[in-house]
Amino acid sequence: MRSSGVRTGPALWPAIVGRVLTRQMWIELYGLPGYALTLSAGKATAFSATPRDFRPADAPLGKAVLGGRFLLAGANLDAEAPADPWNRPSPTRAFAVDLHAFAWMPALMTQGDRGAREALRLTLGWAETFTRWSPFAWDPAILSRRVYNIACAARRMGAVASEIDRLRLADLLGRQARQLLRPPGGLAGKAERLTAAAVAGCVLAGPPGARIRRATLGRLPAALRVTVSGDGGHASRAPEAGLELLLDLLTLDDALSQLSETPPEAVAGAILRLTTALRLQTLPDGRLAGFQGGGPSSPARVAAARAHDEHAEVPGGAVGSVGGLTRIRSPLMTVVADTGPPGRGAWSETACAQPLALEIVCGRDRLVTGCGWTPRAADRQGLRLAPGHSTLTLGEQSFAEPLGGWRGELLGPRLFGRAWQTTVERRDGDGAVWLEIQHDAWVASFGLLHQRRLYLDQRLDELRAEERLHPSPDQSAVVRAIAAPWAVRFHLEPAVQASLARDRRSILLRGHSGRGWWFRTDGPDVAIEPSVHVEEGLTRRSLQVVVRGSARTDAETRIRWKLSPAGASGDPS
Repeated sequence: MRSSGVRTGPALWPAIVGRVLTRQMWIELYGLPGYALTLSAGKATAFSATPRDFRPADAPLGKAVLGGRFLLAGANLDAEAPADPWNRPSPTRAFAVDLHAFAWMPALMTQGDRGAREALRLTLGWAETFTRWSPFAWDPAILSRRVYNIACAARRMGAVASEIDRLRLADLLGRQARQLLRPPGGLAGKAERLTAAAVAGCVLAGPPGARIRRATLGRLPAALRVTVSGDGGHASRAPEAGLELLLDLLTLDDALSQLSETPPEAVAGAILRLTTALRLQTLPDGRLAGFQGGGPSSPARVAAARAHDEHAEVPGGAVGSVGGLTRIRSPLMTVVADTGPPGRGAWSETACAQPLALEIVCGRDRLVTGCGWTPRAADRQGLRLAPGHSTLTLGEQSFAEPLGGWRGELLGPRLFGRAWQTTVERRDGDGAVWLEIQHDAWVASFGLLHQRRLYLDQRLDELRAEERLHPSPDQSAVVRAIAAPWAVRFHLEPAVQASLARDRRSILLRGHSGRGWWFRTDGPDVAIEPSVHVEEGLTRRSLQVVVRGSARTDAETRIRWKLSPAGASGDPS
């Protein structure tokens, strides 16, 4: 199987020209004093459904917000009632995003009627300050999350509101849902925006809600066909993006059922495909595989998305390929490899240039992982490159990088660079699995192909691997014969302990359970070095095992390594 990589320079120009021509136009149009009147097409006066948000709510956060303390994205702000946070500077941009997306709303709704009243006060306070469209507060991605969160809580807020405030709340929800149906927004995220608007259309009673439902449900099937592939992978290739879309669609399905309406076939089909993919993307520790800008999420969140799945517990765990990820396993070891290209075009804003990256879970301990970059770590774009995950790097350069400068301002931090191709071959034998993957991203710079061969012995729970650098047979890619430094990195989950043995070739790894696993290699230089791990936008210290050496660009180089349970005969001292 062969797949190709990132978008190259000339292909960006249509997107750049289109954004230049339309961006300022929409800013000028939506900023006109009378624009808000165009969103008042029929005012809703009541709420008809109470959609269930399947995501687990954080009750301690709700208690803190009820006391006037907002703890969002690793920062905090104090605004005790009757004050509110809307006319205060946010401590960080990530905090501001969560604040205006109403990420605090589900937690606040765990606090009973007091929480509902405070949620209503904060919502109407936001409307007084930001009733006119503004580029940040009404940004499509932020707006869609705000609409979703308000919609799920609207009926409960309406129950504790006065008649006037209930009408204001319904009008506010309707206006924002209608804005989600208008440009800009782009293809990436369209399914999420339409789903949020459809949920709002289910919540608003009468003809206003019905009109929003008809408009959104008419457009949603096409957006889902582009966003969710036939195997259930998300177009961004981030497993976490697929998880979040699945949770939204489950909420929409619940809201439609409360109205005794059958969801469109495309919605039911997307739920089925995303659920099937989630089985393979969920690792034995209950979290997701972390690739291509998607974090591992949390066991509670993943479990909530899988609760409706009658086949959630597959005997022995799921194996196979989905969304460009390939998973193999033995009784005690699960290996997931990135065997596909990154997202393209607008989908590449979260893509990572980390071909053949690995995650390895031993028992329930995730030992080998990546640095965990997600869009919430927008200030650490370098973690999207090959050194940020467990794969091989050559030289001091990268074959792709996020867009920066004026292009990045226009299009977002899309992944930009030379295209590459990946090939995958898997063979299953008696008590063993072979996985052979190769990419050509380094050919243009060094003339070398990187091949990663994995042999998983299912009887011994032992993974034997070989990294092979060999000259490309493509004569058009001939480069001058030089010595190229290489490094194979194995980023460790935070709290994983690593101890170098006296032979300087073996490292003992211990995860949360305390069980030991030996990493061994024949590489010329092995070291344990500092690393970082990003989770929910926050950076934690971690470690990485790094094997280094040098390869000639006109010859073949092989680096072998092995991961096996500790306690067997022949363990290093």
